[in-house]
Amino acid sequence: MTDNSIDPTGVLPRRIDVRSPASSARLRARYRADTRFRWYGVAALAIATSFLAVLIADIFAKGLPAFWQHSLRLDVPLSAGIIDPEGKRDRTMLLGADYMGMAKSALAGAVPGIEGRAAKKQLNEILSTGAGDELRNAVVSNPALIGQTVSTKLLLSDTADLYLKGEGTRISQTAGTRGIATPSGTSGEITVLTSANDFSEALQAVKKDLQSKATALVAEADRLERLKSSEAAERIGVLRAEAKELQVRVDNPNSDESLDPNIPSRLVAINGGLVKVTKLSNSGITGGVILPLASASDAQPGTWQVQTYETPESNRNVKDAVVAYLERFRIQGQIEKGFNWLFFTAGDSREPELAGVRGAIVGSVLTLLVTLGACLPIGVLAAIYLEKFAPKNRLTDFIEININNLAAVPSIVFGLLGLAIFLNFFGLPRSAPLVGGLVLALLVLPTIIITARAALKSVPPSIEEAALGVGASKQQAIFHHVLPLAMPGIMTGSIIGMAHALGETAPLLMIGMVAFIVDVPQSITESATALPVQIYLWSDLPEPAFQAKTAAAIIVLLAVLFIMNGTAIWLRKKFEKRW
Repeated sequence: MTDNSIDPTGVLPRRIDVRSPASSARLRARYRADTRFRWYGVAALAIATSFLAVLIADIFAKGLPAFWQHSLRLDVPLSAGIIDPEGKRDRTMLLGADYMGMAKSALAGAVPGIEGRAAKKQLNEILSTGAGDELRNAVVSNPALIGQTVSTKLLLSDTADLYLKGEGTRISQTAGTRGIATPSGTSGEITVLTSANDFSEALQAVKKDLQSKATALVAEADRLERLKSSEAAERIGVLRAEAKELQVRVDNPNSDESLDPNIPSRLVAINGGLVKVTKLSNSGITGGVILPLASASDAQPGTWQVQTYETPESNRNVKDAVVAYLERFRIQGQIEKGFNWLFFTAGDSREPELAGVRGAIVGSVLTLLVTLGACLPIGVLAAIYLEKFAPKNRLTDFIEININNLAAVPSIVFGLLGLAIFLNFFGLPRSAPLVGGLVLALLVLPTIIITARAALKSVPPSIEEAALGVGASKQQAIFHHVLPLAMPGIMTGSIIGMAHALGETAPLLMIGMVAFIVDVPQSITESATALPVQIYLWSDLPEPAFQAKTAAAIIVLLAVLFIMNGTAIWLRKKFEKRW
């Protein structure tokens, strides 16, 4: 088949043979180009989806542990002399009692034999500073419990909670199989000797750790030498001296070793207690008692083993003694894991295990209510005027251009505007949802005007013309007929605008909503914070537990955003009309 085409000069017709080899080659090339373009699109979509999947997976992996929390179940005597010495059952006195002191006393009773101020301090480190809150709530709600002993859950500290979630150290155990170990005491600094060289394996393991450390020091010194920095010369000498000292100890395999926090800790479990090794030889150890030993008459002879905390104590937040206490309670079945309701019912706190997002959520809700109340009526009325009533002239063109430009202005500019106008000029309260809502209303207003105008345009002109034809005024035709039909689109745009406002941080930082707020705000004029600002604050804190809290708060924020955007899609599908 041939095709006729007019010559560019307009004189002679040009015949194109679409069956020629050259034409077929061009056709195949176009098909190949189309196929490549489709695959480029699929590849781009796959890459974007993979990045999103990795991001969400990382957030969930870090944040999900924050939705669970560990506690310690103990029997706590509720002493009437401490809680209510006058017996008046006055609520103020009940609230002010020393419940934390009673929790610590119960903890000390659960691990008898702990001596020394430092040891008791380490034992108390496993409890949160809010461990007594559960006791307080129980007593205030039921004063009849005073004088009784109640079984209650005591909240663990953030370091203890993280350890129980697996962010501590792996523990390996090696049982003594040849000799009988004999401790010199039951508490304090003691020695443990065996009738055979049962600690030789542990000693060789320590030598191996020292060899690894010496190798790492030499590698670091070599790296600094390659930099050829004059400032690093002194550091290189120190590293090589330390490595040489360690190598001397390694080359003498039978010499005694003193253990420090920079190598894995060794502990000896014997006679129902636990001894942390400070000095190790082939046939014995010297160390401090962490968990008191039973007396020789009560203990079973020959029952002992060596435990290794494989992560050095200097490289983890939880100390050896705290690990020992937690493992003792876990073996006894006193550690309980439950959903972290406190995360949703508490406000911000300096203690990670007590921090929650309730205050931030309430602050966000109050801020969005102000935003919606300020920008929705103004935005819809402005859209109606510009679309239906405003004359088409240079002024309205200028207004429309600036509305479109405002939709692309960086959000921090609106924060600076709010700081200058609402705080400095009008003197409104700083860090209040009222100011935050007004600033976000300025940010969202262009979006609502644009989406509302688009919704009004989508209504067929015949509806307005029919209303005018039967005698309705221009205003009646717009508000009684056009606006109700455009409302689903307006609602969709408003919800998307509110979702945009919910995720904004920079404007709120500029007006002071970055403050540390513990109490939940009760009105739009009280100091408050918002969920994205709370995430920003937690992400800057050094405690590891706050990193999980940050990811968990991001999950909550994403869930709210998904719900809001899903609602917008549902409204559009439900009320959408096909003209």
